[in-house]
Amino acid sequence: MHLLDSVSVLAFILSAVEANSGYAPEKVSCPSDASFVREANALSSQESEWLDKRHTQTQPALKEFLTRAGISDFDIEDFFDDASSNITIGLAFSGGGYRAMLNGAGQLSALDSNTRNANELGLGGICQSSTYLVGSSGGNWLTGSIALNDWIGIEDLVYHDEGDGVWDLNNSIFDEGGWNVIETISRFTSIAKELAAKKDAGFETSITDLWGRLLSYQFFGSDNDASTALTFSSIKETDAFQNALVPFPISVADGRVPGSEIINLNSTLFEFNPFELGSWDYSLKAFTDLKYVGTPVNNGRPTSDYCIKGYDNAGFVLGSSSSLFNELLLDLKDNSATAILYELIEDFLTFTDNENVDVAIWNNNPFYNTSYGDSETVLKSNSLYLVDGGEDGEVIPFAPLLQSERELDIIFGFDSTADSEYLLPNGDSLVATYERQFLNLTDSNAFPYVPDTNTFLEKGLTSRPTFFGCNGSNLTELSRIPPLIVYVPNIPYTYLSNTSTFKMQYSNSEKYAMVQNGFEISSRKNLTLDSDWQKCIGCAVIQRELERTGQSQPNECKECFDRYCWDGSLTTNS
Repeated sequence: MHLLDSVSVLAFILSAVEANSGYAPEKVSCPSDASFVREANALSSQESEWLDKRHTQTQPALKEFLTRAGISDFDIEDFFDDASSNITIGLAFSGGGYRAMLNGAGQLSALDSNTRNANELGLGGICQSSTYLVGSSGGNWLTGSIALNDWIGIEDLVYHDEGDGVWDLNNSIFDEGGWNVIETISRFTSIAKELAAKKDAGFETSITDLWGRLLSYQFFGSDNDASTALTFSSIKETDAFQNALVPFPISVADGRVPGSEIINLNSTLFEFNPFELGSWDYSLKAFTDLKYVGTPVNNGRPTSDYCIKGYDNAGFVLGSSSSLFNELLLDLKDNSATAILYELIEDFLTFTDNENVDVAIWNNNPFYNTSYGDSETVLKSNSLYLVDGGEDGEVIPFAPLLQSERELDIIFGFDSTADSEYLLPNGDSLVATYERQFLNLTDSNAFPYVPDTNTFLEKGLTSRPTFFGCNGSNLTELSRIPPLIVYVPNIPYTYLSNTSTFKMQYSNSEKYAMVQNGFEISSRKNLTLDSDWQKCIGCAVIQRELERTGQSQPNECKECFDRYCWDGSLTTNS
């Protein structure tokens, strides 16, 4: 081993491993008449109240974007005066490790009017017009980094005056010190202290705790032990969120019992938002107050004279959504520089085998013995077991945005998956989401018709943005008219952005190039591939409201739809 022998390392760490209260959940007094679980038959009152404030922000921003888009024969003021409801836009970013995070950063920056040149050369203003922001796995590293760093801008995340920014990816997340072994040792020592504290507080610690803490150092910096006490529910305390100046962030994960396997699309889909954790699926059909997750409960009511606070650690939430990467941690056992560190931390981990390595343990189960769902494996277990949000095949996290209660008009789905032989998208995630709606797993979860993956590839639907569900009148056989989908796949325009999902190091030049290519994807190469791209996006955004109010589609929008809408045809070998 470099610089220090293993005996010295072990002695150094053992002397430092003491309870660290920052990461461990703590006991607090329960709210009066505490009852934390509700049926998932409507939005929470908190989300509904927040939406009212958000729409006062999004509608003026959308007017500004549509004005800049310049659709002919379209009166913006009349359109909004006659609107039957607010237009609701969602942004969904797929998993795919750092590839998805960096591509997504560039794609989102092209939608943000605060980004240089986004208004002139991209889709600046769409972000300000959006109501929801959803991420899964690597896409959730993007959305979580933004929301949990007090809504930091993309340019500050990435560039920070051309320095490393918040995202310093020069060294692997597993070997932050690089040649400096002592720095790596120090980091693992801090994490070992944190895991020990959580275990001493009476909670199981899985390998996802280790993964989540590593992510925290990557995304929240080293100050205050990488924001060791930062929680996902604390997002609702930020001024930007309270004033609804930003979209509503959602993180996704799948449910799974240890030892079992995800059975295609049947697993329970969970969402984390600043207010709640839960699922719309019939298997659970309930939400709980995220702030008090970890409290021993029966049917949502505390069974002790105390409640738990701080269990929803920010890194642990991001880790639960991306637990697929836990498997890489097992490789530490074979690395002479980190094996002794892993062996020490392993003392605090419940699962270290390959079969269950992706499981995140959430105990106590906040839904224990509730009466709304029909899955005993979820409702009768003492712990909640979550895994990576893309393990069921729905790597683009559309699901939270398809619920009828949220009334989405349009969803932008950013796809940085690597399902084709060239590590590029092939449409699999859309096919999975389309098929899940017919399994009768949840209420009114409609998704437009999409083709099979052969058609995606052979018709070039992954080599440019494509609209799905353009004409609502063609979707009446579905459970309801779904949102229009703007599908934006990863395309290597100015950089080979089809990097491996498990590439864990990016130099600054690689990082900048990935983000810049993402901007080119969203902007259609700075509008050079289509000077009407802003106009066509404006047409897609207003389409559902035009249909609701019976207004005719502007001629320019018809031309855009001819260009970007899937025409319903399939390849002959489909």
